Amino acid sequence: MRLRGALLLAVLGAPALAADLAVEVEGVQPGGGTVYVALCVGGLSEEFCRDGRDAPARAPTLRVVFTEVPPGTYAVAAFQDLDGDGRLARTPLGLPREPYGFSNGAGRGGRPDYAAAAFRLAEPGAAIRIRLQRALGAR
Repeated sequence: MRLRGALLLAVLGAPALAADLAVEVEGVQPGGGTVYVALCVGGLSEEFCRDGRDAPARAPTLRVVFTEVPPGTYAVAAFQDLDGDGRLARTPLGLPREPYGFSNGAGRGGRPDYAAAAFRLAEPGAAIRIRLQRALGAR
């Protein structure tokens, strides 16, 4: 009995393990630059999205993996950089000119919101999908 109680305390008291998060990005325009994917904590602006990955836009769907992510609440933001400047191109009114997307489909009908894009990552990890969209028609 004593050993079982000690084991239970050891398991319950152990820190949560980091997990991998696989992000599948759909709606990529093949041959059109680079796709950037960022893991965000607490907001969707650049200051909250410091952990990023990028991949060449070679196929309509691509996969990026964030490794050893601690359990917590996150959002994912992605965009396809068609003009090669490393930033999401915007109109003077702030509308994106390039394909973009957020976790949970947030921002499809208007300004993206962190609460709508947020999801809980728990051990042992997760896989999510993001569909890139355009605020403006294709050019």
